[in-house]
Order: sequence, then C-alpha cells, then structure tokens
Amino acid sequence: MGEPSGIGGEICIKAWMNKNTETPIFFLLDSPERIQKLAVDTGLACRTREISKPEDAKEVFSIALPILPLSRQVVATPGKPCSGNASAVIESIDRAIELAKSGVIDAIVTNPIQKETLFATGFSHPGHTEYLAEKAGEGQSVMMIASQTLRVVPVTTHIPLLQAPSEISTDRILYCARTTNQALKDYFKIPSPRLVVAGINPHAGENGYFGSEDIEIIKPAVEILKNEGLDINGPLSADSMFHDKVRTTYDAAICMYHDQGLIPIKTIAFEDSVNVTLGLSIIRTSPDHGTALDLAATGNASSSSLEASINLAAQMALSLRQHQTS
Repeated sequence: MGEPSGIGGEICIKAWMNKNTETPIFFLLDSPERIQKLAVDTGLACRTREISKPEDAKEVFSIALPILPLSRQVVATPGKPCSGNASAVIESIDRAIELAKSGVIDAIVTNPIQKETLFATGFSHPGHTEYLAEKAGEGQSVMMIASQTLRVVPVTTHIPLLQAPSEISTDRILYCARTTNQALKDYFKIPSPRLVVAGINPHAGENGYFGSEDIEIIKPAVEILKNEGLDINGPLSADSMFHDKVRTTYDAAICMYHDQGLIPIKTIAFEDSVNVTLGLSIIRTSPDHGTALDLAATGNASSSSLEASINLAAQMALSLRQHQTS
C-alpha cells in the first residue's frame, strides 16, 4: 500500500488499467473501499474486487484490480499523511513479507512510504529497505537502482552526506560488490557480470592528492574482488563514469554514497528506474520516487516506475527459477 495519502493507490489503479497480455498478475494489499473511492474521485474507470486469498487474483485480474483487505481501517486524506494510518502501512509490509517468505507470491512491490509519519509512531528504520533487511534478510541488504540503461548500487544510502565517509569501509564495499555480482547472475541473466567502482574523492583521489580513502579503503576492496575472480575495475573518477560510451562497458556501478549514483540514474531514466533490494530471502522492488503528496488524487501521477517495478519483479522471479534449475 505505501502511504495512503500519497499517490500509491492511484498509480496501482493506473498500472492495472494499463495492463496487457504480458502484464504479470498482481494484487494490492489495501482497503478496497478506499481504492474504489479513489478511482471514482480521480475519474479513473477501474473496477476493483476484494479477494479473500492471494490465489483469487488469478481469477479476478482480467476484469478487476484484486485487493486483499487489511485488518486495520484506512481513512486517508489526499496529500495529508496521518500517523493513525501507520499501523496499516506496516501491516501491509508485514503481510507481504509473510506471503513472499512462504512462497505464496513470487515477489513484493512496495509503494513509497512517508517516513516521518512512521517515525512519529516509533518506527525505528530509515525506510523500507532497512526494515526488509531485518524481517527478510540477515540484517544487511543492498539497494540497487535499475533501469534499461544503467544500474547503480550505493555503498551508503539514507544517511547524512557528512556521515557517509565514516560509514564506507573495505568490508562494506566487498559485501555490496559480492551481493551485486551474485544478483546479476541470479536475477538478470548475466553469467559474467562486469562491475565498476566509483572513487569517493574528485578524480578518485588523484593518487592521494585529494584524499587517501580511494587508496586505503576502496582500492584494497577492488584487488580482493579481482583475486576472487570478479570482473571489476576501480576506483574510477565518478564524474566520467556515466556518459553513454562508458556505460556500455559495465553492468552495474558501485557508488560510495546516495547521490553519487542516484543523480545520474534519475537524470537518465527517471520514469522507468526501479529500486531493488538485494541480499534478502525474497524479491522486492519499488518505484524509484517518493509519495508525491502534491499529486495525490489529482489523476496526474505517472505509473511508469510502478509498472517497471512490477515487470522487473516478475522477470527476477522467473530468472531465479531458471537459474536454480539450470
């Protein structure tokens, strides 16, 4: 569901309305009454159908958007988040995780949450990714932002920029690169992934003149990974890693902090980039945008990133099955 006062409901409606014969079957964990009212209020001609179990979505999907109801009530005002809905938001995440871990569903796609609303009720995680790492992983996870033209993986994610250098370590780079390398094989059908690693300082430190981190932290990680057989290069100057010609030479870029990787990919592929959480026991994707409270219930929100997230989740599930049986 995500934040019910944001655009999550609207883009789910549009994603179902835009379906074709190739669209994976999906259902929404939400309030059926809320979604039906939203469809009417936004003038979107969408039929909805409440289902009692996930398997019912197969019978319903061609004629209506299947909705598996939550136990908690959801009363949302577009554009105005309310902490009273926090328990329903968390319930939707928890139930999705349970269904995925039990194998009832192939993957989950999470709509954006309004973090401040959850923080006000004691939610202690920076976001979906960290919460999922605890519930469906081993406490660690890797965030990949993927599009048709670029994949980036930040070593540090949602922390203040001034804190990022102290959080970057050789071990953390090793974990991110190994996890990314395996995910490209399992989920993206790339048998021999090519990775590049960005430096943290201008010109990757210019041989120590602009900082020692590239030499002391990043380069040792790259050498270890090369010795393990990974096809990996770096540290590279981040200002020249993302133009058209260079992007053809690698399958994913390991970046040192959030904006170093997300500014390039959002510039190149804002409409169709997808947030993928790696290192979990389940498959999870998400639109690479926020709750867009200013667009809530206007009928103007784009569902492109959500549709890309649904399609990628299904492709990842299929690739994993094929990889496991090959």
